[in-house]
Amino acid sequence: MLTAGMASPVTSRSAGASLALATACLSGTLEDKLAAAAAAGFNGIEIYEGDLIVSNWSPGRIRQECADLGLAIHLYQPFHDFEAAPPETFEADLRRAERKFDVLEQLGATTLAVCSTTSADALDDDDLAAEQLHTLAGRAARRGLRIAYEGLAWGRFVNTVEHAWRIVRRAGHPALGLCLDSFHLFARGDDPAKIRAVPGSKVFHLQLADAPLLNMDMLEWSEHHRLFPGQGVFDLAGFVAHALATGYDGPLSIEVCNDVCRQADPRHVAVDAMRSLLSLEETVGALGPVAVRERVRPAALPPAPRLDGHVFTELAVDEISGPIVAQALTALGFVHTGRHRSKPVQLWSQGKARILLNFAPQRTVPAGTAAICALAVESADPAGSARRAERLLAPVLPRVRQMEEADLNSVAAPDGTAVFFCRTGGDDNWLDDFTPTGRTARGDALLTGTDHVSLTESVDDFDQAALFYRAVLGLRATQTTTLPAPFGLIHSRAATDPEHHVRISLNTAPLRRGDWSPAVPSPQHIAFTTDDAIAGAKAMRALGAPLLAIPDNYFDDLDARLALPQHLLTAMREHSILYDRDQHGEYLHFYTEMLGARIFFEVVQRIGGYSGYGAASGAAVRMAAHRRRRLTTLREPPSPAGGDHRHDYSLAHLTALSLSPPELVSAAADAGYRYVGLRMTRVTPHEPHHPLATDPALMRATKVRLAATGIEVLDIELARIAPDDDPADLLRFLEAGAELGARHVITQLPDPDFTRKADRFARLCDLARPLGLTVDLEFPSWTQTPDLTEAVRVLRYAGRPNAGILVDLIHFARSGSSVADLRDLPPEWFRFAHVCDAPATAPATQEDIIHAARFERLFPGEGGIDVHGILAALPPGIPYALEIPRATLVAQVGAKEHARLAITAARRHLDAVARRAGPTEAA
Repeated sequence: MLTAGMASPVTSRSAGASLALATACLSGTLEDKLAAAAAAGFNGIEIYEGDLIVSNWSPGRIRQECADLGLAIHLYQPFHDFEAAPPETFEADLRRAERKFDVLEQLGATTLAVCSTTSADALDDDDLAAEQLHTLAGRAARRGLRIAYEGLAWGRFVNTVEHAWRIVRRAGHPALGLCLDSFHLFARGDDPAKIRAVPGSKVFHLQLADAPLLNMDMLEWSEHHRLFPGQGVFDLAGFVAHALATGYDGPLSIEVCNDVCRQADPRHVAVDAMRSLLSLEETVGALGPVAVRERVRPAALPPAPRLDGHVFTELAVDEISGPIVAQALTALGFVHTGRHRSKPVQLWSQGKARILLNFAPQRTVPAGTAAICALAVESADPAGSARRAERLLAPVLPRVRQMEEADLNSVAAPDGTAVFFCRTGGDDNWLDDFTPTGRTARGDALLTGTDHVSLTESVDDFDQAALFYRAVLGLRATQTTTLPAPFGLIHSRAATDPEHHVRISLNTAPLRRGDWSPAVPSPQHIAFTTDDAIAGAKAMRALGAPLLAIPDNYFDDLDARLALPQHLLTAMREHSILYDRDQHGEYLHFYTEMLGARIFFEVVQRIGGYSGYGAASGAAVRMAAHRRRRLTTLREPPSPAGGDHRHDYSLAHLTALSLSPPELVSAAADAGYRYVGLRMTRVTPHEPHHPLATDPALMRATKVRLAATGIEVLDIELARIAPDDDPADLLRFLEAGAELGARHVITQLPDPDFTRKADRFARLCDLARPLGLTVDLEFPSWTQTPDLTEAVRVLRYAGRPNAGILVDLIHFARSGSSVADLRDLPPEWFRFAHVCDAPATAPATQEDIIHAARFERLFPGEGGIDVHGILAALPPGIPYALEIPRATLVAQVGAKEHARLAITAARRHLDAVARRAGPTEAA
């Protein structure tokens, strides 16, 4: 996929410098690294000594493999701690060097990089260093080799280009020159213009690396934070221009080390390296003198066409998230104006802002989630933009379309987001692919266009994504900023075109420790522009927009810091509008609540020349507000009976019993449940046991996941009281449930003695009541409390206020209990229900009934149980706990996917909204 449909950078490169990559940049074995470098289009390589040592290829074999791949070996490195050595160790150092010369000859390489010494035994004597380097160069010359001396930024005595050049000049040997590494120069704060003092004939090798500006140990900085050109703060274009101005005619070589590159797929990293180098050549070629421009002309790289704005942003949605997003868009003033002719895609428009809702199945998007799957930019030359993207190794995306539909060019960003290049209007207008719905956009548009799109990347993809958008789209990237956030620091970086028509913001959490984090995987948002944020917020709130409430403390602090006019502060406080300003202008913005698990919208008003994205503190305020609102939403009661609402669902542990409690909580959060039920006691000898009551580590991990996700524990099970059991033995079980925040305890009474079991049930209720727990009696048909009638007798006998009955649909059906009897019972007895389906006809034997109940239940609507009739007899609004063990399906798709399929089926069959709101009706 990386090179599909691409012109090879090697064969298409008819001019310019040779491009090389150090094997130290990449992960894997030397074989992996050479293949990745060649596939990315490099025609040269630096061999890192450590890679050769661990390879089972001989130097001669490596030479042949490189030749076959079209890779010249420009450098072998590093050779450490040679110069200024005490006389007693010098002969041993020369012997060591001769052995390395042997390796160079076998490799077919001609240049050895010698780094300035860091040895504690070295002497601070430039004359001695020059003398010893002269001797080394003489021995190298006799073999046709060269020595490239490199001043390490952390070298003991020699740590600058100037100092290294003084020693090389003093040594005065034609086989001794410099290896210039941009990192070492910029890390010491040196001026790259000083390079011009070195004749080009004495610059033997040029290494390029960018980096963020950090105040730390030089060696640590170099080993962990080197970046590709354009990803850091160094002026690499100036560095290269100065180096080429000396007359240097060797390769431009990338040498980057960081924790991401050394672990990532080497093919992807090599592509990033090539992309950054081509972009750097383009920059140097645009700024340097004629001689320099000729040296770095990247063949066949079209210039970036002018971008005129965001055309549309496409969201992948489903029957759950789609209606939620559509409702929010409507409240923001959007109108559903078109339906795609051949795909389940809706067009929503307002002003120049356009959103596409794509209801096609998405394998990479969890159910109930909305996610940005594509963005489109207005290009002055879409074909030119596509050619540039392809030349920069962006994967070209195949696109299925009908003959009469627009032929749009698109490529894939590193995270898989599709990037389209469009030209709205003309003969091939993408808007013609949509059939009008007949609905017209409102005349008084609240929104005027799209300001920016914000994406969250993994820390591994953050720099890669920034490089992609900067290079491929020709955007200018800002430096990475660090934002404080409630759950750890956030790194943020934006990119925009020179006219600020297209803005893309990227974010990542650079470090994650443990499981404590918000249950919002990679949040994304789209920011729309407005001419009046205050009037827009007021109108949108009136339309029912789910705008995010911002706490008063934020506005009190804003008042203290900025002393804004009181009428403005009052209006912003009333409508939860955030504010920032700089010397160029002002920025007013507000947000919606989270939609479809990870998407939200922002509305912004830019006043004057403000070009930022809000105050750094605003991100923390927004994240905390989203967190607070999400937890509040989870705890809100469902809508009244008879209305269009979605029920609250709980994931019963038996549905996914192989999952540990923390895993069950995560699965519930990912699938869209509100609650979980935890099975804390072993019911059968062969099932997994999760001893929360006696395992502190498991309890702690479970509580962490509950807090992180907002999922609540609805019930714990199973308090099974047989004839020989004492309810007092269950006290620790009850206390553990209360510690987890559970509300209900499921009990069964397999005891033939009615008085004994009823008394013990009452005692269990008394133990649970001080802990805030109800005790809910379940009646499997194979126990001595086999039906609703017997359960009612127990409750009436016990007479406890926290006693209840749990109706499990399969037990209710198999016991022959009466829906009419159920309807006549006190509603306060029923606090939740176990929901499933099963064949209408019960298995022939009790053994088969038990087996089916434990391993072969069906999703609601798939069997013959009167699911709607039984649930209609229960109080409205109670949670539905999905207890649907299905061993065969779990074995096929896994427990987590089974849990997702269960709630999807339940919503489709039981929720009024889900039944009626499909792609067509959602709008």
